[in-house]
Amino acid sequence: MSSTFHVRGGHTLDGEITVRGAKNLVSKAMVAALLGEQPSVLRSVPDIRDVQIVGELLKVHGVKVERDVESGVIRMDPSAVEKAHVADIDAHAGSSRIPILFCGPLLHRLGEAIIPDLGGCRIGDRPINYHLDVLRSFGAVVDKREMGIYITAPDGLHGANIHLEYPSVGATEQVLLTAVRAEGVTELTNAAVEPEIEDLIAVLQKMGAIISVQTDRTIIIEGADTLGGYEHVAIPDRMEAGSWACAALVTKGSVFVRGAQQKPMATFLNTFRKIGGGIDISEEGIRFYHPGTPLKAIAVETDVHPGLMTDWQQPLVVALTQADGISIVHETVYENRLGFTSALNDMGAHIQVYRECLGGSSCRFGRRNFNHSAVISGPKTLHGAEITVPDLRGGFSYLIAALGAEGISAIHGIDLIDRGYEQFREKLTALGAEFWED
Repeated sequence: MSSTFHVRGGHTLDGEITVRGAKNLVSKAMVAALLGEQPSVLRSVPDIRDVQIVGELLKVHGVKVERDVESGVIRMDPSAVEKAHVADIDAHAGSSRIPILFCGPLLHRLGEAIIPDLGGCRIGDRPINYHLDVLRSFGAVVDKREMGIYITAPDGLHGANIHLEYPSVGATEQVLLTAVRAEGVTELTNAAVEPEIEDLIAVLQKMGAIISVQTDRTIIIEGADTLGGYEHVAIPDRMEAGSWACAALVTKGSVFVRGAQQKPMATFLNTFRKIGGGIDISEEGIRFYHPGTPLKAIAVETDVHPGLMTDWQQPLVVALTQADGISIVHETVYENRLGFTSALNDMGAHIQVYRECLGGSSCRFGRRNFNHSAVISGPKTLHGAEITVPDLRGGFSYLIAALGAEGISAIHGIDLIDRGYEQFREKLTALGAEFWED
């Protein structure tokens, strides 16, 4: 049973923390190692739950995994890939959706793949049908069985022309991990082009893949008979960096995020400055701080890259509860991501959610029954409360709110944050936060 995490708010966060490789790249790069004939080495790997899950899933498939947690280096040797029992896959995957991305590489290496029931953060509709349709496009045969989903490729996998209705990151990753060893050429249109996608492409290119990215969200992949290993340093986690930035703003503090990079965070940096936050950018990282002047209310809209990333939305909402005036947030990526705001209202925030599109344009959720827009009135004094973590980013956002609140908050389900925030307890201590667990 998960412990209860108690936070005494009111302490200014001040100091330095370090971010390592991005959660949304590292796990996919580890899966990519399955495609190679030689060992791969990935560096700047964070000590998070998702890395542990993928490492164990690789092991049950016969991959030799050697991991040095302190240095952040992981070595993966896929030379002895073998079939795994569905019970082992299910046991190690837990609620993670990562097994779906093993399918393409396993079909190439073994001719079959098994997917157990999948979970993940409950922030919106993430059906695996998109992934299954992608695999079918390459010639895979999908058979739904009692144990899960059994996928084969009796005639091998072949290049395909694939158009995504929405530039989904997960579907784009599925195409890349499948197409690089499929026979022929694959053309993917309306692809996701997030920095983590670009970094995954860099990994695959190091392995010998031929991939070109056009300016109109089109990606061309020429299939290869074999691929080698890779050595790669993962792109820093821009989501984690943005979360700590918001924590600095809410607690009226100053946090230097070593490893944070300007280019992949450009949209966030603009938004942070519009709110009134201070930023100092250097080669070593970025310092985020509250300048001591009132924060400003703004209107923001999430979007696929290069827009404002949805994973930044929740911590930004907490910051906007402290801004002077009326802020508007329009969530266009995950339809249920504003559900976390009810607990913030219990802490003293004033947030109203609406079904209508309150952004600059209508979105795909506009005519559906989803509360995907929010109006935030501020500044409001937050006070301690008893809250339960709903999902990864929402959970860290609750933590931010608790840090800036008056009194003590009791947070349940805090272990979910370990999925994507490396050693966040140690980092809180380094920044001067007061907390304890029981």
